[in-house]
Amino acid sequence: MIELEGTVERITYYNEENGFGVVKLEVKDEDDLVTAVGYFHSLEAGEVLKLKGNWTMHKDYGYQFKVDYYETIMPATTRGIENYLASGVIRGIGPVTAKKIVEMFGDKSLEVLANTPEKLLKIPGIGKKKLETIVESYSQQQETREIMLFLQQYGVGPGIAVKIYKKYKDEAIQILKENPYRLADEVYGIGFKTADRIAQSMGVERDSLDRLCAGLKYTLYKAADEGHVCLPVQELLYKASQLLSVEKELLEQGLLALEEKTDIVVERTWGREDVYLAAFHYSENAVARRLFLLAAMVDKPLEISDEDIDKIEKNCNIKLAKGQREALEKAANHGVLVITGGPGTGKTTTIQSLLEFFKSHDLKVALAAPTGRAAKRMVEATGMEAKTIHRLLEYNAFEEGSMAFGKDHNNPLDEDVIIIDEVSMVDIILMHHLLSAVRLGARLILVGDKDQLPSVGPGSVLREIIESERLPVVVLDEIFRQAQESMIVVNAHRINKGYFPYLNVKDKDFFFEQVLLPEDIHKTILDLVGIRLPQYQNFDPIDDIQVLTPMKKGLLGVYNLNESLQALLNPPSPDKKELHFRSHIFREGDKVMQIKNNYEKEVFNGDLGRITKIDDEDQVIVTFADAWQEREVIYQAQEMEELSLSYAISVHKSQGSEFPAVIMPITTQHYVMLQRNLLYTAVTRAKKLLVLVGSKQALTIAIQNNKSLHRYGHLRDRIVEEFSQALNF
Repeated sequence: MIELEGTVERITYYNEENGFGVVKLEVKDEDDLVTAVGYFHSLEAGEVLKLKGNWTMHKDYGYQFKVDYYETIMPATTRGIENYLASGVIRGIGPVTAKKIVEMFGDKSLEVLANTPEKLLKIPGIGKKKLETIVESYSQQQETREIMLFLQQYGVGPGIAVKIYKKYKDEAIQILKENPYRLADEVYGIGFKTADRIAQSMGVERDSLDRLCAGLKYTLYKAADEGHVCLPVQELLYKASQLLSVEKELLEQGLLALEEKTDIVVERTWGREDVYLAAFHYSENAVARRLFLLAAMVDKPLEISDEDIDKIEKNCNIKLAKGQREALEKAANHGVLVITGGPGTGKTTTIQSLLEFFKSHDLKVALAAPTGRAAKRMVEATGMEAKTIHRLLEYNAFEEGSMAFGKDHNNPLDEDVIIIDEVSMVDIILMHHLLSAVRLGARLILVGDKDQLPSVGPGSVLREIIESERLPVVVLDEIFRQAQESMIVVNAHRINKGYFPYLNVKDKDFFFEQVLLPEDIHKTILDLVGIRLPQYQNFDPIDDIQVLTPMKKGLLGVYNLNESLQALLNPPSPDKKELHFRSHIFREGDKVMQIKNNYEKEVFNGDLGRITKIDDEDQVIVTFADAWQEREVIYQAQEMEELSLSYAISVHKSQGSEFPAVIMPITTQHYVMLQRNLLYTAVTRAKKLLVLVGSKQALTIAIQNNKSLHRYGHLRDRIVEEFSQALNF
């Protein structure tokens, strides 16, 4: 093998899923930058790497150094030290401060950091508080150096090493040697694949019981990511055997071991053998039980007369439809009520009338929704405070990324009525926590559209509650006259019933552009966003127009459309600062989305914001709109993995949102995602204007495909069982 040592000048490409990267290195005695390709982990510009590998010739890109093994070493030159400090690897030091440190201390800068950090106070901009941050971060790096060196021989970078050290401290190496698969269970942000890579590098046998157990749990977690609460045992064994490259028979030992440890529950009921992660099994049981108890133990029925309804109509200045009157009557007499309906059927008006009714009985009401955007819409519609479900339940964040709720069955919510909107977005785990916090005797009203896409998390909670036929359900199916004026509303209902929509009706709000080639669809979308829609109705191309797409990858996927739209709407400019994070560029003014829950920062998967500032220390300030106000959230450079550009977002991520104008490509390239409920969800996100760009063939396929992906779970069966047992008793 050949050895090279060089400083990372820039990261040309980086795949966050598998760590594959293309890196430009400055190497001593080489006139040009060297291109190195291989698998890197937690890589940062400015790091000094010692590489082992061989030269290869790429037919398009010329000579490249193929990396088989690498380790990070401390830089020795002033330029290397400055690049290292500027990389963001030490909290509190960005490019500007790094330059000042090196200008003052030269090649002794790292020595000063290690031994006499108080000297940094001489540098303008470094005060006592900032010095504490720098010293703590650098000290932590030194403490993790041993574990970093240990892990580097297994291809694991410093970012993961820090997480492992935080969890296990001095016992880290010993624990890794005993069972590296503990990382997947116990260290936030480290999954099975990383743990397996370390274990395989350490020589752990492919058929070891620890590996079999970890692989089975990982398969169940992956299934949960796809919406399943459980998996049939044979499907689980097949998928895990594919993942681990072992025989299915071996995995049965792993199942027994996990069942014995109570990590999983094997349910042998309803004519099938299903495997649950223990938390999902508990949640599904608890949701069914709690729904029964809330339905059975409501404080007392409330009187509601025709005079009461007349008074509500007068006070709210509305005329209630038959379904809305039914909702009022059932809310008065039941502990749990489900209200479902499509766009334009008066769900919001129904909530307003319910608030008026409960107010007349001096009952305290709480309003909540799964996302900040949905809660904000409740505020705008009712003029009353609304919270996200997490805030309603008073969540508390912990440093390792987990959280707990302050409100639960021991400390329930004190409101008499809880009204939750957009319930189709609520998964089985969140529903369990919500129901646990509703006191027995209080009323629970669940409002949502059963025909939208189900939650991103596991379960089809709203749909299964309705299908159980054990709880009162009001279906709002009358489209109000004002809503009938909107082709978006009319066509959403047509699509939902399997009918082809009315296209391009003059002076309406639903348009279709027949464009066949993906390259032409891409060009049309850019033209619509950048020129045509802003000219047509004065839409702001960033604030008002949202591109939705069914897929993440490909020419018309989220990733590529975001790059194109960023270049169009927020191009590079001397007066706009940028941050390069791996292969991504974030720029002041960019529209971004939070892509994972961060309980500490109080931002959640799907929250949309704008980058308002990138400071000299590469801190990124993002402004998010909460239900009541805008607020700024600060991200360090190394936290940018939590954000993505959001000029284009997936239809799944758009749930709970409304946008003035929506553009969506619809093409047979997206065949696997052409489903009726996905198209219906996308259409119902548009408030004033919708434009579909693609082929009528693809539109027809989506409308005809009413077979939404089946999700494994037994909530419906459990609800039926709970009520049946009560009747038999």
